[in-house]
Parts: sequence; C-alpha cells; structure tokens
Amino acid sequence: MAGVSEGASGVPDPRLRAYVLGYEGYLLHGFAPGTHVGMPGSVLTVIITIDEPIHVPVSSHPEQAGGHWDMLASGLTVRPAVIAHHGFQHGVQLNLTPRGCRALFGMPAAALGSWIVNLADVLGPRAAELRERLSLLRAWSQRFAVIDEILLRRVDPVHWDGELAHAWTLLSGPDPAVRVAEVADEIGWSRRHLGSRFSAEFGITPKDAVRVARFERSHRLLRESVPPPLAEVAAVAGYYDQAHMAREWRELAGMPPSMWRESEEFPFVQDQRAAEIGD
Repeated sequence: MAGVSEGASGVPDPRLRAYVLGYEGYLLHGFAPGTHVGMPGSVLTVIITIDEPIHVPVSSHPEQAGGHWDMLASGLTVRPAVIAHHGFQHGVQLNLTPRGCRALFGMPAAALGSWIVNLADVLGPRAAELRERLSLLRAWSQRFAVIDEILLRRVDPVHWDGELAHAWTLLSGPDPAVRVAEVADEIGWSRRHLGSRFSAEFGITPKDAVRVARFERSHRLLRESVPPPLAEVAAVAGYYDQAHMAREWRELAGMPPSMWRESEEFPFVQDQRAAEIGD
C-alpha cells in the first residue's frame, strides 16, 4: 500500500508570531519502515507526538546518544539528525524563532545548541498538559488553538538586542549575496565582536547562519514537485556551482542532493503542508 500523508498547517495567534513561525500537524501512515534525515534549519524545532514517541537514533549533537522522545525541543545546528520510523508518525511540530526560545524557554538558542532535550525540561509542567490535551482532540484547528492557549500562558516577552536581531535577519534571510563582513559594518560592529555575540546568542556562527540559509533555499527548490536542474538550484540558492552545493549538502544533510532526492520516501515532518489550518 502506498503511504498516506495527512496533516495541516496552522498560523499562531498574532501575539505569538514573533516567537513561533507556524504549526505543522502531521499524520503519516502506510509507509515502509526506514529512516529520514532531520535537516538543519534557521528555526528551532519542537515536536509533540500524539500516539507514539519519535525515535532519533542519531542526534545532531556528536556527543548525544540516540533516544526516544514523547516531546522534544532542539536548537540550531549545522549537522543532520536521523529519524527512524516503522511507517507511522503522528504529532505536531512547532517552528520557533531564536527570539521565541528566550520568550518561551527563558534561554538563548545557544543554551540548547544542537542538543535534543525533553520539552518538559524547557517548557515545564505545561508540556505534559499540552501533549495530553492534543491527544484528546481530533481536529487540527482545535489542536492549534490549544497550543496557542498554553503558549500564551507561558510567553514572557524579553528585550531583544536590536543590532543582534538585525544581524540575524540579514544573515539568515533570503539574500544569497549576503556577506558577514558587510553585515558587521552595517550594524557598526567588528567582525570579531559580531561572531562572539552571535554565537553566544544563537549557538552557531554568522558564517554558519549563511550556510544554513543557503541550504534551506536549495532544499525548498528541491522539494518542488518538478525541481529545477541541480545546476540551476545551486545558482539560485547562492552556491558557487553545483559541486559547491554537493559538498555543503554532504556536511549539512549527510548526503548530496541527488542522493537525497532518490532515497527520501517518507515525508519530512518539517515539510507538511497538506492543508491550511484544516481539520
């Protein structure tokens, strides 16, 4: 039987949108058992499972052993993780901004780094309430409303350094020609000071933020139903050439893009776009 992917995308309450970019509900079943790659990205990941724990045999942190989580949170990383499945996954993913890490977890993204942690360790008792209430509901829109309610009880708006926020916006943004030195000049910092402050807040370097943004652009293009030729993807995403893109993909995804296109059959949790705030 061919695998079935069901789910919905949700937009958070306006009061949360500086902290959470979106909700992705997913129900995947009927696939052959296997693994897929958790890709690096410019958002922090929170996953709340509804039925079964998520199994991550290979963490993005080289010193962390694999494990099973009912709920997890992970920071920014430049390494892939491996997610194992037996053909079924059901849950909700939240895509947090670095500012959201401070507002919801009370810590900078660098404090999480590339570790995977139990959501209860950073969200507190509300995490257990969140999972329990989501499991009792069937409509995605109702589940997203519960997430809004619980996060609004938790959120604590914090001061956000203007220069640092601007640097993040530029370095993780859509411009493929962005340069770290130019961003440092624009905000009036030395490149060394930018690197120190940036890494202390986000857990990755300014250069790595540019790499991840470039990788995300190429990843989006390659997920299209009819993806452009690899050379075109490399040019649009901001790589020097196709060989440069392949090298970066080997480091960030563990394989070149051509291999990923051939081997990935189980949809990414991060890619669910089945319906907009659907039931």
